[in-house]
Amino acid sequence: MHKYLRAVGFSKIKNRKELQALIVKAVQKASEKSYTTVYDDSLYAEYHAEFGDRIGLCIRGEYDEENKFIYDYYFPYLRSDQITTMEDISVERQVEKISYAGIVDDLKMGLSLIFYLQNIITYMKLSNADRLPIRGTALTLTGLSDSGKILLPIIKDANDIRKEQNYNNRKSRMIAAAKKGDEDAIENLTLEDMDTYSTISKRILSEDVFSLVDTSLMPYGVECDLYSILGEIKYCDKVMNSITKEEVYIMTLNVNDILIDVCINKQDLLGEPELGRRFKGVIWLQGRIHYPEEA
Repeated sequence: MHKYLRAVGFSKIKNRKELQALIVKAVQKASEKSYTTVYDDSLYAEYHAEFGDRIGLCIRGEYDEENKFIYDYYFPYLRSDQITTMEDISVERQVEKISYAGIVDDLKMGLSLIFYLQNIITYMKLSNADRLPIRGTALTLTGLSDSGKILLPIIKDANDIRKEQNYNNRKSRMIAAAKKGDEDAIENLTLEDMDTYSTISKRILSEDVFSLVDTSLMPYGVECDLYSILGEIKYCDKVMNSITKEEVYIMTLNVNDILIDVCINKQDLLGEPELGRRFKGVIWLQGRIHYPEEA
């Protein structure tokens, strides 16, 4: 079973027979179908079936010579309409199957984010037509979690919020300059990191780490698209899976000044999510690139 199947409300799928029945149902009720050619003559298909508002399963496979669909693999997904970033994106195919990972360098985060690409058919069509890369595309990031907890917020007044925004804007400009080879920007970033480390090292002796760190996003484990996340809840909605009737939370999180939608099964979340509180957990990061062909 897919580890994050429970995140979209399928926690009770226990064996291969139940999973196969779910896959057949997903193909039959798919609301979105996409096709492209692979290996010059084979037809590859991608089916998206929604089992609740913005949550569902994607089934991928190809058609044989008798026009019969041969299932390859599946994954659960969360959709979102909001734009996370407009930075340039690189895409690479993964080794074991026809799937792709995307990489984006976001100046607000200060690191490269690797995500699992949701809409590979459009990318494959553009690649086959030799129309890549396309600059200026938008990216929507979402995450699935199988465990998490709610933390209380850090109290901030208007002055604290303004200082934080000014700091984030200034750091983004310095990172952009550093990427272009500006030695002064590189030196300033290094000194700021040293000052931050020194300040936290002193305060951690008498304060809790989560009162010092407001939000964070860090790689988790050995898989490149898993992240440990701490984000402020900006919006929260409860959605019911139409098949299992399980309830899941969909939260819009502010993480280092970017927005990511995260989905988690209600029974896997410790605490009550509310606006202003924070979510802490591990997410499987997915991304949807908005190409002109999908507009």
